[in-house]
Amino acid sequence: MNSHHPEKRLLVLVGSPRRDGNSAALGAAALRGAEAAGTAATLLFLDDYIQGFLPDLRHAPTPADRYAELFLEHFLPADGMLLCTPIYWYGMSAQAKAFFDRSFGHYAGQGPEPERVKARMAGKRLGLAVASEETYPGAALGIVHQIQEYARYTHSDFVGYVHGVGNLRGEVAADPRRPLEAAAMLGADFFSR
Repeated sequence: MNSHHPEKRLLVLVGSPRRDGNSAALGAAALRGAEAAGTAATLLFLDDYIQGFLPDLRHAPTPADRYAELFLEHFLPADGMLLCTPIYWYGMSAQAKAFFDRSFGHYAGQGPEPERVKARMAGKRLGLAVASEETYPGAALGIVHQIQEYARYTHSDFVGYVHGVGNLRGEVAADPRRPLEAAAMLGADFFSR
């Protein structure tokens, strides 16, 4: 395959702590698809970077973790981001939610830094891959809606989502809807669909 978008950078974020889990499998499939299409892609696990939630910025210190590195050095320079998360109680994982919540500390307030961050948050392509035990398609729709609204708010494009079913680690590979193939296609087409 010729490289469609060698200059485009895709960031794949996995919001599950399981390195061999279903969300990670969907992310790895998307990564393979992106790389096969000539896209520069990186896969990161959110729990390597996020150890705490958004504090009260007026009073509490920010958690001493690697969130700033993740957000400023990986997310902002990326042209697209694929979030891979398990469905926990019909929502995204706490790690995934904290990724969005903690960004507030970088774009809120006055001055050149928040303005620069807001500008770089805009205009990305965003995708979603979810893994759930339930086969019911509606189980993922709350997360889909949240990413769509985030895309609208940041003037970005939501390019699609994949829903894989699996409970035990790696079980998503047995889903007859073939979500790993769909995730690979999403990665390959991320900047052209």
